[in-house]
Amino acid sequence: MCGIVGMRCFKGRRADENLLRKMAAQLPHRGPDGEGFQIYQSVGFGHTRLSIIDLAGSPQPMSSASGPFHITFNGEIFNYQALRADLVREGVPLRSHGDTEVLLEILRRDGVPGLNKLNGQFAFASYDEVSDRLMIARDRLGILPLYYHVGADFIAFASEVKALLPAVGAPVLDEAAVEEYLTYRSVPPPRTLFKGIRKLAPGTVLHINADGSMREEVYWALPARHQGQMLTGETAIQAVDAKLQEAVALRLVADVPVGAYLSGGLDSSLTVALMKKLRQGAEVQTFAAGFSDPRFDELPFARQVSEAVGTVHHEVMVGSQDFIDFWEKLSWHRDGPMSEPADIAIHKIASQARSQVKVLLSGEGSDEIFGGYPKYAFEPRLAPLAALPNFLRVPMARCGERLLPESKNRARQAGRALAARSTAERMQTWFGPFTWYERAALRSGYGKDNAPDQWERAEGDHLRRMLYVDCHTWLTDNLLERGDRMSMAASIENRPPFLDHELVELAFRIDSSLKIKGGSGKWLVKEIARKHLPANIVDRKKVGFKVPLDEWFRGGLKDYVHDLLLGNDSFVSSYFDRRVITRLLADHTRGRRNEELRLWTLMGLEVWHRAFFKTTA
Repeated sequence: MCGIVGMRCFKGRRADENLLRKMAAQLPHRGPDGEGFQIYQSVGFGHTRLSIIDLAGSPQPMSSASGPFHITFNGEIFNYQALRADLVREGVPLRSHGDTEVLLEILRRDGVPGLNKLNGQFAFASYDEVSDRLMIARDRLGILPLYYHVGADFIAFASEVKALLPAVGAPVLDEAAVEEYLTYRSVPPPRTLFKGIRKLAPGTVLHINADGSMREEVYWALPARHQGQMLTGETAIQAVDAKLQEAVALRLVADVPVGAYLSGGLDSSLTVALMKKLRQGAEVQTFAAGFSDPRFDELPFARQVSEAVGTVHHEVMVGSQDFIDFWEKLSWHRDGPMSEPADIAIHKIASQARSQVKVLLSGEGSDEIFGGYPKYAFEPRLAPLAALPNFLRVPMARCGERLLPESKNRARQAGRALAARSTAERMQTWFGPFTWYERAALRSGYGKDNAPDQWERAEGDHLRRMLYVDCHTWLTDNLLERGDRMSMAASIENRPPFLDHELVELAFRIDSSLKIKGGSGKWLVKEIARKHLPANIVDRKKVGFKVPLDEWFRGGLKDYVHDLLLGNDSFVSSYFDRRVITRLLADHTRGRRNEELRLWTLMGLEVWHRAFFKTTA
């Protein structure tokens, strides 16, 4: 993958190459192998390159051999070889052997409809000088990022927020987005935590005209209703198995070494097993992280998978000191608060892997399309309580949640979800760090119902609607941003095979009874995994990639957390009600309640604010 920057000026202004260079200078981690810039009067493109395919032959920005059509492109088109063969048969002149020129020529010939031919992860800008048409676009699932800023007489766009700051000026906090962060641990598009900087939604093209007018076009969307025949039984298992193997095979396409994250969980283990099978015995390198707390240390399981499959395995340890050492640096890379404690572990894995490979496959997406989280199986049990009227259910759930001890954390989370005021709000509360009433206590005016509209848009059974919501929120704006930023901070490309768009479309045609069965999630994925992995690996209890923050916040990170959240220069304690934060810390430190998620969320906001605003305050 790479980094892209660009701009379009209005009112007769010429694009500023010096500004583009300043923007690209913020992205050396995304493109350590080279850079390029081109000015086309009012439009300018810049590019920093991480060479993965056609290492020496596809410099960017790139122009067509057939006319003044240009592109700056971040990502990979995994089926580019078949598409290239089609172009050659049709007589299209090609000067390289990579995927960039293939994408360029498809866009030149077909425009937006050409995106339907692509299997890949991408963000790009293309410009046709003849028609004076500029467009920027993002891949279907939002695996790769794209941001933009509209100024008085220009628009600028880039792969990361920090690359827009030379064009924007001093960053300004978007206060309206802060409550969204407390609700989701991330900020849904189009808003970001930076005022005036917007995030392009997945599956979307933004057309930018010479007069400054803009138009969004959605070229792909996750099916909100059932499409095609519902798949059940062995037919569904075989179809998903075949499509997953095809997705993994496509993501092995590279002119550099490809390895894999291996947590020891089902999704990464199955991905690695398929990699080994598809490489027909050739070497596969795997990378894992461990923690000192035996409750969450999955290194023994990752070793077990490595031995069973036959990989060259590497390990890295993560401790509480790593959070002190890396938190601010990685918040800068993230362009926002670190939403998941595992972010630091993923970055440490990627940093270690960089000496061996340039690409890592990951298991992201499987939980959200095949029903892997405990809440999916637990939610139906709450139906009788969820049916109670709000005036009974909400106060009862709030009281029960408050009285439950730390040892009943899962039941406590269910109580928090039941205290939501609507079904849609309950969906966001399952993963949300702060409930509506906790947000209201933190700051005056907070606590509004800002549940996403995906729940109302989705059709089908309860599970299908839950998955639809999580794919649009938790997956896209949290996990995929994490996967991209933490990997690219180490100049590593992350490829998630489970998010092949054809596999995702197929998953939403699978009967929900094959996803949750016997109170267990991802039943269908487990049945596929039995064909490729030993049963003891497939059937072991899901732990998840967890960090022992509960103990670290009472031990090695205790003083660090108190200093940042309650210090005289703390943004968080000045922006929110200091008494609420003090009570959270006291309850957690004394073991009354496990408040690690809420403390983590506030710490993430504080460290991010220091990374971007402390020097400009």
